[in-house]
Amino acid sequence: MQKLEFQFSIIILTSALELTMNIVETENKHTSGVYAKQTLTIVRGQGASLFDVDGNEYLDCSSGHGVANLGHAHPKIAEALYKQANTLITLFETFPNDQRAALMEKITALVPGMDRVFFCNSGTEAVEASFKFSRISTGRKNIIAAMRAFHGRTYGSLSATFNKKYREGFEPLLPGVSHVSYNNIEALDKAVNEETAAVILEVLQGEGGVYPASAEYIQAARRICDERGALLIVDEIQTGFGRTGKMFAVQHFDVTPDLLTCAKSLAGGVPMGAVLIGPNVKNLTPGVHGSTFGGNPLSCAAANAALDVMKDEDLPGQATAKGAYLMDKLKAIQSPNIREVRGLGLMVGIEMKQKVTGYIKALQERKIIALNAGLTVVRLLPPLVITYEQIDQLVEVLTEVLTQETND
Repeated sequence: MQKLEFQFSIIILTSALELTMNIVETENKHTSGVYAKQTLTIVRGQGASLFDVDGNEYLDCSSGHGVANLGHAHPKIAEALYKQANTLITLFETFPNDQRAALMEKITALVPGMDRVFFCNSGTEAVEASFKFSRISTGRKNIIAAMRAFHGRTYGSLSATFNKKYREGFEPLLPGVSHVSYNNIEALDKAVNEETAAVILEVLQGEGGVYPASAEYIQAARRICDERGALLIVDEIQTGFGRTGKMFAVQHFDVTPDLLTCAKSLAGGVPMGAVLIGPNVKNLTPGVHGSTFGGNPLSCAAANAALDVMKDEDLPGQATAKGAYLMDKLKAIQSPNIREVRGLGLMVGIEMKQKVTGYIKALQERKIIALNAGLTVVRLLPPLVITYEQIDQLVEVLTEVLTQETND
């Protein structure tokens, strides 16, 4: 009997190994080449956990770069998708639709004073739309962004992205885009003039190193734009929908932008982007912009369900409480390798005194999936539904890993 059980286990292990090899080989054969592939093959998710082809469980502290705020495979999202897929999947926005109308009402209610919305499919598309809307509204051409900013990879958003590693090889980029020091009111004040169409800012820089803005800086940006007739764009693609403890991070500072870009977790994991639009934005007439799939009923149904979950489960409140719990524990880690712990809600950066590639690998070996933010910052973006038990597990592993030296 034991011999048969052993042989059966060998068959299962062999089958899992073959399946993993087939998946990896197929992707390596057909991939475009623009992604640095992991050796880890993920086939399932549940809550804050991911599972590989062998059934091993990993704590997901990346959330797909901030997408899975609700966690993986949330039943309310699955139910909404199933129901809508059996009703109507696609419809261009020229035709009104019940799911889209409901979503328009819900999402604009999140930011009083922003009563209009443009739907698209991703964060970079939302940024592109915000630039077009700024130019057509003001009649001006110039865009000011911040150093360390990341706004996307298509040409307009790439032009506002600061890191040269994303920009090299693609110049010339969009003319009229410049960068100023982040959190520097004087630099922003000098840069904005009568030729500035818009200023675009992240309230909490993600890819740039998890750097939070000061309230004074964001409030000054609003004042400067108002004085010079420029529009203020706030990029909430990673910080939106409860991540920082408010529905949108800018709400920590009691500031309302003219354009607010969002995406990632908007539709519970289904691709969707949006631009919320304030009263200072003018001249948005038919044909100025559009999107074939933007606002399709399937994505809207998922987003309606996601916004309901965020409200019913108080995900912003969870992010506030769990983020404070996590930050307190991280700041208590005694390691000469840690320079600073910073963040807001459940968007946390641990700045190290050396490159973090080795730390990210060591975490994954211990079943924790995390991100970098630049060369020296470990970035944590866990689902907002992460449990306190899982946070304790995370801190235990981080304490072990971050107190060691790496060769990278």
